[in-house]
Amino acid sequence: MIELQGVSKTYPDGTVGLNNINLTIDSGEFVVIVGLSGAGKSTLLRSMNRLIDITEGDILVNGASITKAKGQSLYDIRRNIGMIFQNFNLVRRSSVLRNVLSGRVGYHSTLRMIFGLFPKADKQLALEALKRVHIEDKAYNRADQLSGGQQQRVSIARALAQEAEIILADEPVASLDPVTTTHVMDDLKRINQDLGITMVVNLHSIELARTYATRIIGLDAGEVVFDGSPQDATDDVFAHIYQRRQMTEERVQSAT
Repeated sequence: MIELQGVSKTYPDGTVGLNNINLTIDSGEFVVIVGLSGAGKSTLLRSMNRLIDITEGDILVNGASITKAKGQSLYDIRRNIGMIFQNFNLVRRSSVLRNVLSGRVGYHSTLRMIFGLFPKADKQLALEALKRVHIEDKAYNRADQLSGGQQQRVSIARALAQEAEIILADEPVASLDPVTTTHVMDDLKRINQDLGITMVVNLHSIELARTYATRIIGLDAGEVVFDGSPQDATDDVFAHIYQRRQMTEERVQSAT
C-alpha cells in the first residue's frame, strides 16, 4: 500500500527531518507513529501524500511513485489519500455538509466545484459519512458552531466522502479532551475495521498507540527506532527511545 525506500528529508536550514527511512505499510493496517516533538512524525506523514517533497529516496503508493508523479498522475494518487489535521482544516463559516462535500473535489471539474454543483449521489455519500461518525444531525449547521470533537469528526467524514483507501491523521486528538479523544479514536478504529481503510496516525500518547494500533512505529531524530506490535511496545522500549534522545542532546551540548 505505502512503501518508503531510503527516504530522507533535509530542510533548507540544514535540519534533518528524516534520515534513510525504509518502511512498508500494508493495506488495512492501523499504524500509529509515536515520538517526541521534532522526531519527524509530521514530516514523515506529510511526505506520504507529498505535502512536502523529500530530499532523497522514493515513496510508492499502490505501486506508483508519488515522489516522481506530476500533473494528473499526482492528482490521481492524492485523491486516494485522505488527510486529517490537528486543527481540523475546515471552512468554519460553511455548513458541515459543504465541508464534507469538499472531499469530492477530486472527482469533478474546478468550475463545477466553484459553484457547488455537487451531484445528488455525492450529497448522499456525504450524509452517509456524517452518519458513520454520528453527527448527521449537524449537516446543515455551520462548522464553527460545533465543538472541537465534532469538527474533527467532520474532517473524518470528509476523508470518507473522498472514498480514500488511505487516511493520514496528524495529531488528530492533540487539542481534544480525554473523553472526546476516545470518541474520535474509536471512530477511526471502527472505520479501519469496518471499511478496511489503511490508517497512519501520529500520536504523542504511547497509551493511545497501544490501545488502537495494530503496529507502532517509533521515531527519533528522523530515524525509525522501533517498529513492532503494541505488545512489544513495552515501557522499557519507550524509555530507551526517549533516553536515546536525551543522550544525543547531551552529546551535542558537550561538543559545543
